[in-house]
Amino acid sequence: MAQRSSRKKRKERQRTRTEAAPVAEPETEERASGSADFMARGYARGRARDEAARAALEPLGPGERPGAVTVAFVVAVVAAIANLVALAINFDSDKGPQTTFTILVCILLVAMAAGMWRARYWAVLGMQTLLGITVLLASLGLISAVNVPAALLLLVIIVAAGTLFWFLVKAMARIQMPERPGARD
Repeated sequence: MAQRSSRKKRKERQRTRTEAAPVAEPETEERASGSADFMARGYARGRARDEAARAALEPLGPGERPGAVTVAFVVAVVAAIANLVALAINFDSDKGPQTTFTILVCILLVAMAAGMWRARYWAVLGMQTLLGITVLLASLGLISAVNVPAALLLLVIIVAAGTLFWFLVKAMARIQMPERPGARD
């Protein structure tokens, strides 16, 4: 009984609060300008953080390649070789479309590897796209993993591809940066 009466009291208090609460007024110009100022301050803080991050980046020297890009180059070369070996071992002339697709993927990986060796932005962006697709597909495969070793293998793939993806983000910023801001002065 004590609980029932306390519930009734709470409900009555809530009712009186909602009845006594003022009706929301339409937004006035003062409120609109206040929110605009708030938004402008937020954007200014974001721009300041972006500028600080850009100032902390060091542009690439001539012939320099970030470590993450070198690792991605090795991964692309190994993946291309592994695909070609798998195709050679498991070749079946009846599977023409699969063979063509595998050869196209190998050509793409070799082209990206060549671009990453030269530290080209497009190649790193393409590798990040493949890594993102790999993480997505491995995550979906993890849903239907039938045994523990398969699940562990998929987890290793997700962690490795995700980590390389993460480190390539900063490398892409350095590749894109032509020279340090203010270096011309």
